[in-house]
Amino acid sequence: MSKPLLIVESPTKVKTLKKYLGNDYNVAATAGHIKDLPQKELGIDIENSFKAEYLNIKGKSKVIQELKSAAGDTDTIYLAPDPDREGEAIAFHTSEILKKKGRRFYRVLIHELTKKGITEALSHPTELNTGKYEAQQTRRTLDRLVGYQISPLLWRRVQNNLSAGRVQSVAVKIICDREREIRVFNPEEYWTITASLLAEIPPIFSAALTRQKGKKITIPNEQRASQIIRELEVSDFIVDKINIKTLQRSPLPPFITSKLQQEAINRLKFSAKKTMSVAQQLYEGIEIGTGGPEGLITYMRTDSTRISAEAANEALTLIREKMGADYAMEKPRFFKNKNKAQDAHEAVRPTSVFNTPGKVQQYLTKDQFRLYDLIWKRFVASQMTPAVIDQKTISIAAGDYTFTVGGNTVQFQGFMALYSEIDSKSEGKEEQDAGSDGKSGENGEQGGGSDETSGENGEQGLGSDETSGENGDHSSNIQGSEVDEKTGIKEKQVLPELKEGMKLDAKNIIPTQHFTKPPPRFSEATLVRELEENGIGRPSTYATILSTIRDKGYVDLVKKYFVPNELGFIVNDLLVSSFPEILDAAFTADMENNLDNIESGTRKSLEVLNDFYAPFKERLTHATENMLSVKGVGIPTDLKCPLCTRQLNIKIGKNGHFIACTGYPDCSFSSNYTRDEKGIIGVNETKVDTNPVKDCDKCGKPMVRKEGRYGEFIACTGYPECKHTESLYGAEPVKPTDIKCPESGCTGLIVGKKSRRGKDFYGCERYPECEFASWDKPVNKACPECGSSYIVEKETKKDGLILTCPAKGCNYKE
Repeated sequence: MSKPLLIVESPTKVKTLKKYLGNDYNVAATAGHIKDLPQKELGIDIENSFKAEYLNIKGKSKVIQELKSAAGDTDTIYLAPDPDREGEAIAFHTSEILKKKGRRFYRVLIHELTKKGITEALSHPTELNTGKYEAQQTRRTLDRLVGYQISPLLWRRVQNNLSAGRVQSVAVKIICDREREIRVFNPEEYWTITASLLAEIPPIFSAALTRQKGKKITIPNEQRASQIIRELEVSDFIVDKINIKTLQRSPLPPFITSKLQQEAINRLKFSAKKTMSVAQQLYEGIEIGTGGPEGLITYMRTDSTRISAEAANEALTLIREKMGADYAMEKPRFFKNKNKAQDAHEAVRPTSVFNTPGKVQQYLTKDQFRLYDLIWKRFVASQMTPAVIDQKTISIAAGDYTFTVGGNTVQFQGFMALYSEIDSKSEGKEEQDAGSDGKSGENGEQGGGSDETSGENGEQGLGSDETSGENGDHSSNIQGSEVDEKTGIKEKQVLPELKEGMKLDAKNIIPTQHFTKPPPRFSEATLVRELEENGIGRPSTYATILSTIRDKGYVDLVKKYFVPNELGFIVNDLLVSSFPEILDAAFTADMENNLDNIESGTRKSLEVLNDFYAPFKERLTHATENMLSVKGVGIPTDLKCPLCTRQLNIKIGKNGHFIACTGYPDCSFSSNYTRDEKGIIGVNETKVDTNPVKDCDKCGKPMVRKEGRYGEFIACTGYPECKHTESLYGAEPVKPTDIKCPESGCTGLIVGKKSRRGKDFYGCERYPECEFASWDKPVNKACPECGSSYIVEKETKKDGLILTCPAKGCNYKE
């Protein structure tokens, strides 16, 4: 009888597992999913209770054969794909392929790739989780029903190769809605007044005008500001009140996936996708001089802040040894979760706090070290004592007016000695840079503080627990806080020693004009937070959502902020009009809750699918008949044709969107167009050269130079009867290679070509008989992981020149 077989998801884990398991087990990997719905058809039998047709993934035949070979005649197989819904689906599909009379399958959940984590998982195997599998299958079915039935509508009405998605389209709508808020925003003028004041001893400090006769003051214009200054110039400035509170600020919980992504984006300038990629490397195992790879962090896809008592106590031991007893809690601090249904995994934490960043740095890449350092510090800080902060607020009376200045003094750093307050403000700072201010209502996370049982804490929140009120010690050298452009107060000014009743000398009174700013665009970090707060998607999907909406060409990332482009607006508006429920954030969040309920067993998959599909089918039927065609009629505008005064409509052709006369074919006016910051359309002056370039190969009429979305080209003057166009520079010669075409049964060779837009690509010399094409250069080498007949050559800024596998679900790279 063969040894027991342990099957994992990623080939990278195999080496780590063999280090700890030795020869007691055979270990194999699926290299991701091995079954999926068919690519070129719906694959869902709607009339037969939504029965799904799952097929072995093309290119995975070698992997499947290797799994069968590894299983041999063993009667015990442990299925250890990742401990989430996708991993559960892989486990079920693997058991289906390897099913054999007398063979038992066990599910093992490895939350950390350490000797302890692996041994514990194998010591407590479970049955496959039907609820989790049903939730994954339902989610996959919903996504297929939406994507494969709405996307063809977009191909017919807008342009080919567009896609709609149950979650991605909601994310695009959020970005489009924010852009429209920005476009309609009208800035309002307001003024602030600051006073430069001198006490009995230096330094001079600044205070901001905040109240008049005890009420908050608003200064709408320069006239009102000048009037106030005239009154202040004849007023005495007297220290009215000095309030000192001693507050405790507690640390944030260890990372959940979304918070890890947000912090890595803000602090490390990683993308969400890069964050998850590097975290995966830290989880799967890295050689750190212990005789083989070792997992450095727990599973990185989680929305639970739960931690084990053992991990917390280990952190307390390290804190006492390295920082002293004053910095360690007397007992572990645990955090409550928002959603108990998603409590399958611990928070993201180091597998051992004794693997300090300094100890392992020599074994890690720069990116691995920076992310591990962030995770390690956040977790260890969560078990440290609160910071103790004196918060000082000084009110200064000047006639009917009150000026205010405040500052904080840190009495005891506590956790802030490791995980600093300044860093935890990065999210709010980013939004301020994006263009918001207090007048627009868009602020960074400034919520109230945490306590020992809190779950999601405000990123900037001062802690609870006031421990004193009035304090007679009005100590000097307290750091005054910056109140940004609303007050003009300098950052971190030093305050002199002040006493109540003290008269101050007003050295200067400064009025400053401001204008309110629109709400900020979404960065990757703030979009992740928006999705999380609205219950859209799950931690494991955020990075994919952000990548997909860019890859599909609906939004652009401009100076690190998402901006919807014209195609994004067009598709979004069509979908909102035809499928309002699908693009409703609340509807999408409710569907995520339904999936959670399927996993927990409180709802049935078929019930959820039926409830969804009945109204969706009605919308789909209506949209099939009534959705506006941007290819045909186009989207109406308020502009008139400069040639015939008929209405101009936005249309989309093979080269993108343009504006055209509704009088076509009587009037053939068309042009590119742009929008200003308010979204107002401006018609571009179109270049047309009437000098013939050559005769048309199709009809013989002259061809002339024209300008389109992608630059100049030549077009037949016989349009619209003849629609022939060519590149201005003529056909590019093909570049032969000695690489055989990877398509099954094809005997052609790969050649280098140029697309109509001038971009290099690779295709088969036997086109159109063989339609193989690739943007990346194929290499005559089989993938060693999945068996794909070829790999491709890529060059990226991050990795340089690499070879990678093009097969779906395979992550092989060299």
